[in-house]
Amino acid sequence: MSTKTTRRGFLAALTTTTAAAAAASSPMVRSSTARSGEDPLFSISLAQWSLHRSLRSGKLDTLEFAAYARDTFGIAAVEYVNQFFADKATDFDYLGEMKARAADAGVASLLIMIDGEGALADADAKRRAEAIANHHKWIVAASFLGCHSIRVNAAGSGEREAQAERAAESLVELAEFGDQYGIDVIVENHGGLSSDGSWLADVMKRAGHPGVGTLPDFGNFHLGGGKWYDRYRGVEELMPYAKAVSAKSHEFDGEGLETKTDYRRMLKIVLAAGYRGHVGIEYEGGGKPEDEGIELTRDLLVRVRDELS
Repeated sequence: MSTKTTRRGFLAALTTTTAAAAAASSPMVRSSTARSGEDPLFSISLAQWSLHRSLRSGKLDTLEFAAYARDTFGIAAVEYVNQFFADKATDFDYLGEMKARAADAGVASLLIMIDGEGALADADAKRRAEAIANHHKWIVAASFLGCHSIRVNAAGSGEREAQAERAAESLVELAEFGDQYGIDVIVENHGGLSSDGSWLADVMKRAGHPGVGTLPDFGNFHLGGGKWYDRYRGVEELMPYAKAVSAKSHEFDGEGLETKTDYRRMLKIVLAAGYRGHVGIEYEGGGKPEDEGIELTRDLLVRVRDELS
């Protein structure tokens, strides 16, 4: 059998699996952990950030992203990043084209990752209120696209305890707005205090709202100053609140294993928490072309999923 035929067979099999999993649950269903006995342990999605160099260079356009994920990688669920269509949040002609192209490709839109809209734990009440308001349009956009969540950042200033309280208050306020649109508000460990798993877990407890959750990222545990929070402990602390999961990858060894994260150990933590939703590929390495890095991450996720099934 030729290499080309093998690749086609692999993509066809993977596409069938991911498409079935995506179709099994409506994007408007707010729990991302439910599955039937016939579904895989988890489904695989693709984060748009994995192709940030192609998008920024103009090689790939956001409108092409969903079909590219399906046709190139056999992945039928995607996670958008607002940076790549920052001026389109209220442009429903553009969003309608995004939605139509994803539907035509048989791809589910899961969430939008939001950056650059202000600090939700800002010590200044006026700036914090502006940040909350800035996120409203993305909640509406996410709902229009058929997503289940927006991912936000819990950035801020001031003392640890005060930041946690302000972050929780802002998240609840956003989630209450999101309730009107069936959209959850989820926080990624994404620098600063949010990369401290115990701090972010405490924010979740303070929020105590069913529409507030986490997006644990396998690799974003840099605390600054060369210090790192233990990634396995951090993911374990964040998984009880997870509504999505990000499989960060950078480099791979000759056996196709990620060199910074033990995927088998990490995915066992994810599954032990009862999570059965999508695990999103987020390739961020610079040593390999983006397509190759995405394929290596996908293949590793499939390999470990098969081993654990």
